[in-house]
Amino acid sequence: MRRVLFGILLALGMGVEAGLSQGMPATPGETLSGKKLVLAEAVKGHAAVLVIGFSREAGDGCGVWAKALHADPAMAGVAIYEAAMIEKAPGFVRGMIKSGMRKGLTPVQQDAFVVLTQDDKLWRSYLQVTEEKDPYVVLLDAGGSVLWHGHGAAEGLEPLLRAAKK
Repeated sequence: MRRVLFGILLALGMGVEAGLSQGMPATPGETLSGKKLVLAEAVKGHAAVLVIGFSREAGDGCGVWAKALHADPAMAGVAIYEAAMIEKAPGFVRGMIKSGMRKGLTPVQQDAFVVLTQDDKLWRSYLQVTEEKDPYVVLLDAGGSVLWHGHGAAEGLEPLLRAAKK
């Protein structure tokens, strides 16, 4: 079974590296706790996973991903960031969107949840977004290189992400 996962991961990885060879956008964002944060800087120097959504539907899936990643012992020691791109939302509703996202999150989780309100096109290009309703997941090494990326439901992709981390 492990060889099958490794083979799938290797096949995926060849296409992934070519597609995500550009650097992560250096977009300033704000955490749900109100701190300014640039994800491209925050992930430097350690392994990290970024889970990002571009729609309300994707946000639900991002939450499932974040919960699964935090519960997985294979992800111990890996910084996990969740992000929401809300540039397309009208300015007058962004506060309500952020308030809704804060509900049920601890202060620590709010510190690792970044709201982005600009550079939507850059992020979509970086992540090769094809399905707006899907959460997108990226595993980065300490140097910021992409080790793995995918999109979709956590239960389908999480085993591949765990295998990539090893």
